[in-house]
Amino acid sequence: MKLAGFNFSKISIEKLTNKKEEIKISTNIDISDIKEVKTEFFNSKEELLGVKFNYIVNYEPELAKVELAGDIVLAVDAELSKNVLEQWKDKKMPNNFKIALFNLILKKSNIKAIQLEDEMNLPLHIPLPSLQAEQTKEAEESSKDDSGEPKKE
Repeated sequence: MKLAGFNFSKISIEKLTNKKEEIKISTNIDISDIKEVKTEFFNSKEELLGVKFNYIVNYEPELAKVELAGDIVLAVDAELSKNVLEQWKDKKMPNNFKIALFNLILKKSNIKAIQLEDEMNLPLHIPLPSLQAEQTKEAEESSKDDSGEPKKE
């Protein structure tokens, strides 16, 4: 499966309140449509599938909401295309295709959502890596009792 195209059709962020009590952040991906894409510009043995998606980050209780919607065009082999389109009739997808598709959506959408959250001064919905000071051997030893266990305070 190869990415042939990706674009956002909707980018929305709304901050409903400034209260920052106990916040619960949840994310959701919804696939609204999968269909075959025909084009003259693509000469390959692979077929093109068009996918419409929605990616939502909710900040509860009613603090904020980030909504991203978009379209993806994927180049897949003919057998996978047939299998995906057949299963999509029942709103299902082959597991390997679904995992790859969701990872692609997460990769693109998380970057955009983090950018928007930062601009709106919201807590990020996923933790970013951060550096921490390394404990020195002396500090580590002084934090242990005579048995070698960490001191209890």
